[in-house]
Amino acid sequence: MQFHISPSKCHVMEEKIRRKFNKACVDYHLLEDGDRILLALSGGKDSLELCRLMARRARIFKPSIRVEAAHVVMAGIPYETSLPYLERFCQDLGVRLHVLHGHLDGHTDARKTRCFLCSWHRRKLLFSFAAEKGFNKVAFGHHQDDILTTWLMNLTFEGSASSMRPIMQMEHYPLQLIRPLCLVEEAWIAEVARELGFERQKVPCPYEEATRRSDINGIFHQLEALNPEARYSLWRAMEKCISADKQPICIHK
Repeated sequence: MQFHISPSKCHVMEEKIRRKFNKACVDYHLLEDGDRILLALSGGKDSLELCRLMARRARIFKPSIRVEAAHVVMAGIPYETSLPYLERFCQDLGVRLHVLHGHLDGHTDARKTRCFLCSWHRRKLLFSFAAEKGFNKVAFGHHQDDILTTWLMNLTFEGSASSMRPIMQMEHYPLQLIRPLCLVEEAWIAEVARELGFERQKVPCPYEEATRRSDINGIFHQLEALNPEARYSLWRAMEKCISADKQPICIHK
């Protein structure tokens, strides 16, 4: 499975993503010499594209980094990604893939949604594995749309100006969490994924659209329709709020 990008619109989009990826790594000091980074590979388009970018970055001499990937299989959730596809994908990139197994009983806490509980348990598995195996950073494929939508959700439903940060120190693990796609628009990744033929997840998460996130995401795109510069204005405002907030972020944020 080799990815060859022809000199086309896809190539232009890939270069835009690469530039924003590099800018985020520099501006937010995401990569340091000697880093061992575990990439959370869900099998969605965002984590697949991040895997390609990180694998390419690992071949650069300085800073010298090592990148491996982990995919969590959660029993009890009707959600499935093709493991053979992920294994071939990572093998072609020279990235070692770890498959972690967990189980979710969605009825253990009636106060939380199954979506929240699944996400929390997946992350706990990832962080525990990363700490045990000596990684110092965990990379997630959250893009700019994800981060801004989270900020709008917290403003609307919690009265809090918090969001997912480009980099943060974990409170209960000796790890930093990084988001190298934080400056990349989701539409750019979607276009590259279509052109390169990323394989779709075999069974999408059934709870993905049944959350407030999808509603707020729709509002975010309405704001963009009103003002094409809305995302950049929101990003600047969010950065000011986050830089002033010194409170630790819990793992479910």
